[in-house]
Amino acid sequence: MTAVPLERIAVHLDTLLRTRETPDYAHALNGVQVANRAPITKVAAAVDCSARTIRGAIEARANLLVVHHGLFWGGLVPLTGMFYDRVRALLEHDVALYSSHLPLDAHETFGNSRLLAREVGLTPSAGFGRHDTIECGVCGEDDVATGELIERLRAFASGHGGGVMASAIEPGRRTRRWAICSGAGAGVETLGEAVASGIDTLVVGEGPHWSAVEAPERGLVIIYAGHYATEALGVRALAAHLSREFDLPWAWVSAPTGL
Repeated sequence: MTAVPLERIAVHLDTLLRTRETPDYAHALNGVQVANRAPITKVAAAVDCSARTIRGAIEARANLLVVHHGLFWGGLVPLTGMFYDRVRALLEHDVALYSSHLPLDAHETFGNSRLLAREVGLTPSAGFGRHDTIECGVCGEDDVATGELIERLRAFASGHGGGVMASAIEPGRRTRRWAICSGAGAGVETLGEAVASGIDTLVVGEGPHWSAVEAPERGLVIIYAGHYATEALGVRALAAHLSREFDLPWAWVSAPTGL
């Protein structure tokens, strides 16, 4: 059985994803969030760190869990209640936790938006979704019926426990300039960037109600393909990469949120 020190895998991931150089939200804490003692013998991947995904990793006999959303989104919290239970389960079963948020989103190979574009037959040509010095999403030019694109996304999302909704769409409408920003991608800045860039169709995970109200007036169709579904691809690809790089088995922990 192959066994690899956690430190070796962490250095590889931090270098590959440019973890230290990539800006992110203050509480993302990208990189190793929880260490372990034994060398890594199996990797598990999940979108979120939760009691459910930690149990899934343990049941898969993995001792490294790689996630997109880590433990500490609310900032400093006492290790009580559910937070204590999560950390206790990781420590008792000697499972390390590695989290990558915007470094993963912005990556030119493993980024969620880039992988989603490929999944639904779109060809990215540039970055999109500016955050500080990085772009979290992608955009491009194709010619596809918007209704057909919605159906492709619906087929994709259904495989990840989700569904698809769209803002108002005119019959016969075609998508020619599109952008994808996975997760909560329909914010004020993103919509403004889409309009300024001449985007006609914006694909996101989720967004506020007002974004669907404003979309027709901005000349946009927004397709909401699910926060969980649109961010399931990156960690899967990253775990598969670790499997090839270090000759380790890996497992996917499916835990759809319904959002």
